[in-house]
Amino acid sequence: MRKFQVNVNGKSYVVEVDELSGGQTVSAAVPAVSAPAPAAAAPASPARPAGGATLKSPLPGAVFKLMVPDGAVVKKGDKIINIEAMKMENEIESPADGRVSFLVRQGQTIETGTELAVIG
Repeated sequence: MRKFQVNVNGKSYVVEVDELSGGQTVSAAVPAVSAPAPAAAAPASPARPAGGATLKSPLPGAVFKLMVPDGAVVKKGDKIINIEAMKMENEIESPADGRVSFLVRQGQTIETGTELAVIG
């Protein structure tokens, strides 16, 4: 008898197998293995509003905090988003006057150039 480790749907099983000689057949009951539940879909990114000034990330990191509520009226230079990069918090300012529509969420990982918000 030989032992084998078999992985099915991410779960590991140890099975013992007899080696047969000369045309022998064996039938065996195999326990049912249910497929894992599908992973929850990632939340959809907020819709990008038309028009306005687009604020893009100047560095990669994670959105640490949205400093104003979505839909708030801001002025050029107001600090509206805080990005954490290399254990440092970086406050990002609004590029224009207008109403802010965020395109990212708190905790989201971003890259340089990721669109963060539209001010319009």
